Amino acid sequence: MADQVDIKQALSEIVDRDYTFMHICGTHEAAIAKSGLRSVLPKNLKIVMGPGCPVCITPQGEIDAAIELSEKDCIIATYGDLIRVPGTKGALESCGGDIRIVQGVHKAVEIAKETDKEVVFISVGFETTAPTVAATLLTNPPDNFSIMCCHRFVPPAMKFLLEQGEASLDGFMLPGHVCVVTGYQDYEQFPVPQVVAGFEPDDILLGLYMLVKQIREGRAEVENAYPRAVTREGNQKAIAIMNQVFEPCDVEWRGFPVIPGSGLKLKPEFEKYDALKKFGVEIKHVDKNSACICDKVLRGIADPTDCKLFGKVCTPRKPVGPCMVSHEGACKIWALYNQKKL
Repeated sequence: MADQVDIKQALSEIVDRDYTFMHICGTHEAAIAKSGLRSVLPKNLKIVMGPGCPVCITPQGEIDAAIELSEKDCIIATYGDLIRVPGTKGALESCGGDIRIVQGVHKAVEIAKETDKEVVFISVGFETTAPTVAATLLTNPPDNFSIMCCHRFVPPAMKFLLEQGEASLDGFMLPGHVCVVTGYQDYEQFPVPQVVAGFEPDDILLGLYMLVKQIREGRAEVENAYPRAVTREGNQKAIAIMNQVFEPCDVEWRGFPVIPGSGLKLKPEFEKYDALKKFGVEIKHVDKNSACICDKVLRGIADPTDCKLFGKVCTPRKPVGPCMVSHEGACKIWALYNQKKL
């Protein structure tokens, strides 16, 4: 506790103007809300949410495609959060198909080994989960197993946010979990202050202090405030396995247009595990037609409480948008911890 107080005091002393930083990690948002960190930050320092929830940035077209796969008599296996995300015709949990909640891709493979039916794993996540999926495909899973690949890379989304400039960001708190796998070399391309931070309150306060200090000193680089878990090079074995199975592709994010090189697709030698090709299903773009502002929350230009649906029509029990579904979604986090606009 003494360390938190010292860092908080040091941060208060160094903040000399308005600052806005973005984190790109749902776990960071949960830690900030649960600990009440925003209430102790200097009033002119703001930390906003970015597209750090993989379930939240999955567009409606991908949910629709997953439902279509279930209609082809496939068993759909995926994470619990994803089955509640609404597509244009409802969510996976209410589509009437055989939907199974699993803790990971290995459990989906176990299901495939125990049935003659086709099993499709809806594979979402950033660079944290992609290596485990790649490793599983390298074990030659059964012929009745395939994946719908919905993986995404974080750096291309950051590039888009910086080029757009709509959030007026002074820097980024980089995602600790992602950087455990990838390291932070790829982020050195961005000429803005960046700090890799952990998930304890004092980790986050230290990250904010280091960001402000960079700006005060006229620096724009990547610093590591999470050395107990993150190195510059990352987990080279995990990266190699991921690159052996997947290759980059252009893909749409919910709240964003198609971002070049931000997605993953299976390399040609692994396409037999591509559920979309196997069953002739296409992911289609869906225009937004709801009052939900998840798109703005994911781009860091609105708080959950700015939405007129928040806490009224849209609640954790009856979510309208994906940010109220996932435990990493900003809206659900704000609802659970009674966060208010500051």
